[in-house]
Amino acid sequence: MESKQWYMEYKIHKNRPGLLGDIASLLGMLEVNIMTINGVEDRTRGMLLQTDDDEKIELLGKMLQKVDNITVNKLRTPTIVDILAVRHGRYIERDSDDRKTFRFTRDELGILVDFLGEVFKRDGNQVIGLRGMPRVGKTESIIAGSVCSNKRWTFVSSTLLRQTVRSQLSEDEMQPNNIFIIDGIVSTIRSNEKHYGLLQEIMAMPSTKVIEHPDIFIKESNYDYSHFDIIVELRNTPDEEISYESFTAHYTDDF
Repeated sequence: MESKQWYMEYKIHKNRPGLLGDIASLLGMLEVNIMTINGVEDRTRGMLLQTDDDEKIELLGKMLQKVDNITVNKLRTPTIVDILAVRHGRYIERDSDDRKTFRFTRDELGILVDFLGEVFKRDGNQVIGLRGMPRVGKTESIIAGSVCSNKRWTFVSSTLLRQTVRSQLSEDEMQPNNIFIIDGIVSTIRSNEKHYGLLQEIMAMPSTKVIEHPDIFIKESNYDYSHFDIIVELRNTPDEEISYESFTAHYTDDF
């Protein structure tokens, strides 16, 4: 059987000396490799494990149920959130009602870039929305995440240097493995028929699309919230309100 990774997280009730060593010894006897280990939140430890035998993971879970000093909270195939929790020592904030919305602040740009990099490594069709006020680091994070995932990025519309609306892309730019960056305000309020045709073609491709200002994009286009797989919110401070009224006016000027 091919080796696969597992995520194990346990809560420590009594952090006695030698506890981690005992668990590591148990994993060693089962020939389950510890790939990464870190503290996650308060008195919680996370591990990325690797084994080629799923039955060993099932047995591990049953054995650890008998250890009084800990409680195993999670033992599963790792999600992106699990991988980043072990890597950075804490969980990404997630909306309790809308589980596909993830929240970051500007001082967490490193974690955001890491998160986007992991998401961008996925193949196939996925649409990611990125909310945030101007100059908070949205486009820069997308580009950095593309670099982390070793993928090329392509601007379909943007305000990074100047308002850009593409009406066609080269054959090299239209590769499904590229990351397509779309400004949701520019592509709707400032778009023309040729651009919207290109946009529809890109949205139908089996590729990753990142749409800044997704709420305006939904409001001004035929696409809706169900088309988005992930929504990312980036704020300068945790309590900052993301309001479009203060910065959409200049987008409506004529060409």
